[in-house]
Amino acid sequence: MAQTTMTASAAKRREERRVLAGTMVGTTIEWYDFFIFAQLTATLLTPLFLAPLQESNPGLGQILAFAMIGISFLFRPLGAIVAGHLGDKFGRKNVLVATLILMGVATALIGMLPVYAQIGIWAPILLVLLRIIQGFSAGGEWGGAALMAVEHAPEKKRGFFGAYPQIGVPTGMILATGLLFILNSSMTKDQFHDWGWRIPFLLSILLIIVGYVIRRTVEESPVFKELSQRKASEHTPLKQLFTTNTKEVIQAALIFISNNAAGYLVIAFFISYATKVLKMDVAPVLLATTIGSVGWLIFTLVGGWLSDYIGRRNTFLLGYAIIFLWMIPMFMLIDTGSIVLYAVAVFVLTIGLGLSYGPQTAMYAEMFPAHIRFSGISIGYALGAILGGAFAATIAQALLNATGKSISVAIYIMVITVISVGAVLWVGETKGRPLGVQDADKELAK
Repeated sequence: MAQTTMTASAAKRREERRVLAGTMVGTTIEWYDFFIFAQLTATLLTPLFLAPLQESNPGLGQILAFAMIGISFLFRPLGAIVAGHLGDKFGRKNVLVATLILMGVATALIGMLPVYAQIGIWAPILLVLLRIIQGFSAGGEWGGAALMAVEHAPEKKRGFFGAYPQIGVPTGMILATGLLFILNSSMTKDQFHDWGWRIPFLLSILLIIVGYVIRRTVEESPVFKELSQRKASEHTPLKQLFTTNTKEVIQAALIFISNNAAGYLVIAFFISYATKVLKMDVAPVLLATTIGSVGWLIFTLVGGWLSDYIGRRNTFLLGYAIIFLWMIPMFMLIDTGSIVLYAVAVFVLTIGLGLSYGPQTAMYAEMFPAHIRFSGISIGYALGAILGGAFAATIAQALLNATGKSISVAIYIMVITVISVGAVLWVGETKGRPLGVQDADKELAK
């Protein structure tokens, strides 16, 4: 009997490790694909795909290039709706595999696109279409990965398990930024401009294969299995979601906006600002951003772990307090033009980003009942991304163009951080709420 118990326990641990690896690897690949585009937008894609604007009005050209980042966010809710509906009806696992493949194909095709000098206006049009596909895919990816992690987790480790799909963001950024640093350092500017920029997009094909193999080995979420056994999966989860849980969707969106907006400053705006306004060299800036991404990874895991002890709400509030208080000192350091101080500025910001990102999956999962959970967290996340990060770099660039002062960007982030703090307080503490179907039914019946 004891041997059987030990064998079952070992098998459970192996499955938990597969789940954590599968959710982390998948989101890492998805966000690597996303960040490659965002960072090249800050440094290169404007002259390649918007050549006339680059020559006549570089400032407007950069704003429109950043807007290409935002366009994909507009299609995240559609991806969230479709993936959430399918995930709530047919399971989390298959949806995760499908979104991974879709994102990877779109990314590889970007690496094959002709540029403006070759096909004119069709170059930015095709680029926007592929960005729409990326946005659709990203909208469905996060919710499935989050639920696979949290619904497999022991109750007292939900925050820590939920942090694993979250660290796909900084890990993807480390891969993307690190690869761009290596390419910028190992070839001439002309080589990188002519063909080197295509390499990161094309390498996505190899990452997809790795992610597919890992994700296929992961078991379906135990909560969805319970739903299936009870035939309790909602036939129209989207209708049910907005009938009973519209408030939670709004709360989830508002909680996320500050983290997402501040994160996209690191991902895209800072690189453009440092290299084009402050005239810093691209390679050191990319290296400093990579170092900052390591901090983001570490403190995302810390944030998930910490939320299992002090609660989701308190961990969020701690992270947002750091973001709010650091904004003005951060820009003062960046404006010195020192690469060392730039690295310090970004690294400290990632402490706040990690602490306000690590607890997110657990908190969101605990906010929604099981039969509409995939739809609820996916749509809440996608709407928060639109309101927060979609046009954060565009707004920051427009503020900088209008005022000539970086403090205007700092104030913008501080204002939306106050909104996110209000949303966190509105939700209250979710730690310990039941996730299982039967437990949730009992909770709702009280």
